[in-house]
Amino acid sequence: MKKLRNLLLSAALIGLSNSAAFATEVQIQTVLGNINVALFDEQTPETVDNFLLYVNSGTYVNSIFHRSVPGFVVQGGGFTANSIERPLAIETNPAVQNEPRFSNVRGTIAMAKLDGDPNSATSQWFINLDNNSISLDANNGGFTVFGQVLGDGMAVVDAIANLPILQNGGVFNEIPVRDYTQADANAGRQPDNENYIIVTDIIIVNDAEDSNPEVNPVVNTRINPPSTPPSNGGDSGGSSGGGSVPFWGLFALFSIAYFRRLSK
Repeated sequence: MKKLRNLLLSAALIGLSNSAAFATEVQIQTVLGNINVALFDEQTPETVDNFLLYVNSGTYVNSIFHRSVPGFVVQGGGFTANSIERPLAIETNPAVQNEPRFSNVRGTIAMAKLDGDPNSATSQWFINLDNNSISLDANNGGFTVFGQVLGDGMAVVDAIANLPILQNGGVFNEIPVRDYTQADANAGRQPDNENYIIVTDIIIVNDAEDSNPEVNPVVNTRINPPSTPPSNGGDSGGSSGGGSVPFWGLFALFSIAYFRRLSK
């Protein structure tokens, strides 16, 4: 009986804990420092699998941060550096199913996509500089948050966000640069690899799916869950991933009350 009691109480305590962030950990290595990120493997599986496909293929090697909007986001994953001409577009895989489960708060990483197409995310991602839940959690089907910056990684992100922004036309109208001025641009000098904020690589530093259970993502409450589940039968987002929490909470209370009664 004692063994059964300990087993049930352990299960109850596990149920009461918030285990919402079982995560693979990756490191975004940049010329300004490294950014470690916990990925939400269990809650946004299709998005994480898509991101890791690009990571493992080396697609992000020598890519750049091509967009910086103060107080909003810094964005990468779309172009690789090229010292001869403008950055070259990354060849993309098929788009991934949207999974808008978590909120776009400061320090989260999310997928970029095309306007008017919720399921159009491919290789581009962005890191939220501020709480962007009002503008991003429900817009265009909600933007899928699939990870959280760890430790002092946001200091590197903020350093990128504080750099001058080169208005160079088109998609490169918000590109952050270092050691390069608008006067250089006006003089016709094109930025090169010494000026771009390069992602030298993105690597997996811990592939255990429970490597960062202490991360506690904010649930997206601004969008309703989709009416149809994805083809793999999983929950594609919009809920907290904690549908079993009420059950476990009741189970925990029942277990504690039951064994207190037995112990009298």
